[in-house]
Amino acid sequence: MPVISIVTAVHNGGHQYLAEAYESLCEQDLPDGWTWQWVIQEDGTTGIPFDRLPDDPRISAGMGRHGRAAMARTMALERVNGVLTRALDADDLLAPGALQRDIETITAHPHIGWCVSACLDLAPDGQLVPGPYDPPPGPLPPGILAEGYRVGRLAVMGTTLCAYTELLEAVGGWQALPASEDVALLVVCEALSPGWMIGEVSEIYRKHPQQSTADLAYSDPREKASRLSILMSRVEALRRAGWQWTSTGARSGLYVKSEVIRGTSASTM
Repeated sequence: MPVISIVTAVHNGGHQYLAEAYESLCEQDLPDGWTWQWVIQEDGTTGIPFDRLPDDPRISAGMGRHGRAAMARTMALERVNGVLTRALDADDLLAPGALQRDIETITAHPHIGWCVSACLDLAPDGQLVPGPYDPPPGPLPPGILAEGYRVGRLAVMGTTLCAYTELLEAVGGWQALPASEDVALLVVCEALSPGWMIGEVSEIYRKHPQQSTADLAYSDPREKASRLSILMSRVEALRRAGWQWTSTGARSGLYVKSEVIRGTSASTM
């Protein structure tokens, strides 16, 4: 049975919306024969964020040393079983039909390795606001997302990325950055494989004072400039290398992900 894995990083104190994220997963419709796996990784070792999680075999909960979201998500890859993977922040929601559209889009277009989709911001007053730069649905022109990020007009939310797990593993998961790690993964995938824009909304992005992007450090101009420089340097280096990832091998594993030897992980509960 093919699996799509959803990776969520969470920390103690940032799990107040985790139950709602789970509900949005349970409401997902999937293509016939597919199922989902929720891989949650605590950024820390308290175990407290998992206290209210239901006893659901589709949930894989783990924890590890504190290192922010990028490290937690990348460590979670060790437990990912899906041929496809996408992220979901602990305070966000999947829109109805999101996973089905991801699966159907990627499997219907053999030349692509990933897709992204529209997103709505959920304001504290309940208002839903669409993104201002959504590109038209369909195949994305090469480099359009990286260029948008470079000039401060990123066209999509990085957490709407759904990609072949083998592609995420090939690029090393989420880059070790204090923020924008989802964007870093997105633009690297874009540099290595064609992608597709889904016009329908797949994510509800919750805006609230405690979110990491509301932290003053996130907007520090020196850090922002450093993140941009690091991301763009990596993209340009990959382009110069001329390597392109192909989904041909990954498609052969749509029903059974390639087996790898996995040792016992201290990060797994």
